[in-house]
Amino acid sequence: MAIADLPLADTLARPLRDLRISVTDRCQFRCTYCMPREMFGRDFAFLPRQDLLTFEELTRLGRVFAGLGVRKLRLTGGEPLLRRDLERLVAMLAGIDGVEDIALTTNGALLAGKARLLAGAGLRRVTVSLDSLDDAVFMALNDAAFPVAGVLDAIAAAAGAGLPVKVNMVVKRGCNDQSVLPMAEHFRGSGHVLRFIEFMDVGTTNGWRLDDVVAAAEIIALIGERWPLEPLAPSYPGEVACRYRYRDGGGEIGVIASVTQPFCRGCTRARLSADGKLYTCLFAGTGHDLRGPLRAGASDQALREQVAAIWTQRTDRYSEQRTRQTSRTQQQKPKVEMSHIGG
Repeated sequence: MAIADLPLADTLARPLRDLRISVTDRCQFRCTYCMPREMFGRDFAFLPRQDLLTFEELTRLGRVFAGLGVRKLRLTGGEPLLRRDLERLVAMLAGIDGVEDIALTTNGALLAGKARLLAGAGLRRVTVSLDSLDDAVFMALNDAAFPVAGVLDAIAAAAGAGLPVKVNMVVKRGCNDQSVLPMAEHFRGSGHVLRFIEFMDVGTTNGWRLDDVVAAAEIIALIGERWPLEPLAPSYPGEVACRYRYRDGGGEIGVIASVTQPFCRGCTRARLSADGKLYTCLFAGTGHDLRGPLRAGASDQALREQVAAIWTQRTDRYSEQRTRQTSRTQQQKPKVEMSHIGG
């Protein structure tokens, strides 16, 4: 029996179902929790164009992963809309047998002008990052003088193009935690799902401290005191967000509690960097090279076997192992930056 016909699972019996594809390591923003400007003081260099996987190479790998059980693809970056003609890649990926869902995560800066093209190419949904409705707070976080109105316009354009929208807010204590209630109020009744994300220790440059984390339970308690909430069941196995709905019918919110309520044991995600490295965990230190074999002429079967061998040996559960006592030493270990694999 061929590998493609076998259920693929890692050492903790987690299947491979989702692939996050970074199409570029570049971004116009310098968000302090992702690509802080100070990281460029360390001889940081963006990938040269020839190192990026081409659309044809990404589509071929997408087909390989689909043959191993992947059903959902998400395009990330950096900022994925900086990759020229991204709608062409969406159309190519949409033609892969077995792929049921193609999504995009974006900062929204270029989305308004691209939403209809992307939807027409086969994009199914979009996630937009917005960390505050206060311009001063938001611009301090994105460090690019980009205003809130630009992101809100992008959300409206995506919805107008027929794309379901989720809005992600990374919450950092003493930074934008005062924006939780205004964000909840703004998106109540909008039809968009707002998700609050605990500040995570991805990479090594964002100055993460456990004391800066606003726990998901605290966020839910704060919102629930103002607008009563009730929990919802997961939409599908392995969903990362814990879902809640407003009891008055005002819609739904979610919290992603990677720090305080780790969900490693349900993780079905692989991540492909823009230069063709496969990462089996958001907190991984090293990736597995797929670009080399791909450009050296490896067959699809050989690539499937390589990916299958990597996944079936996967043991990652970093968030479950993270503690206050060990966080300092773990932060000293090199980890891939979020800007390189898109979160």
